[in-house]
Amino acid sequence: MNRIAIIGCGGAGKTVLANRLAALLDLPVINLDAIYYDGNWKEKTAVEFAAIQRGVVAADRWIIDGNHASTLYIRVHRADSVIFLDLPAWTCLWGIVQRRWRYRGGQHPDGVYDRITMSFIRYIIGYRKKMRPRIAAVIREHGQHAQYVTLTSRRQARRFLGSIGTN
Repeated sequence: MNRIAIIGCGGAGKTVLANRLAALLDLPVINLDAIYYDGNWKEKTAVEFAAIQRGVVAADRWIIDGNHASTLYIRVHRADSVIFLDLPAWTCLWGIVQRRWRYRGGQHPDGVYDRITMSFIRYIIGYRKKMRPRIAAVIREHGQHAQYVTLTSRRQARRFLGSIGTN
């Protein structure tokens, strides 16, 4: 596991998993929100964002955490491992509440922006129905070469990390 793409709904624990895997595997972590948004939460253009990702994935070793489905193919094509946090909506909603409590809002040093809106809540509620098929299609088309891991609970994520730590 040298090039790992971690994807999943907001609040699923992508950044936590990325940071823990990075500690175990001595890999650099790139958070997509940190490169997609500037300090004022202004988005990069689609072309600019894709170009930055192409540069990042050219490296030999990395963990990239984040969704951004429109450019998922870039990460999946180069990844040797893809981890999909496919957690229930209620778990993800609880995750964003915990994040808000922990960081008290705003943009965190790791690039995650703690902004809870009704559209974000609706996105989380509909994520599995809308995004899971899109993710599956991208992985089928661009990531058949990669090890694919689906984690459907926080307990599975902890067990997965434990299995990495013992190897």
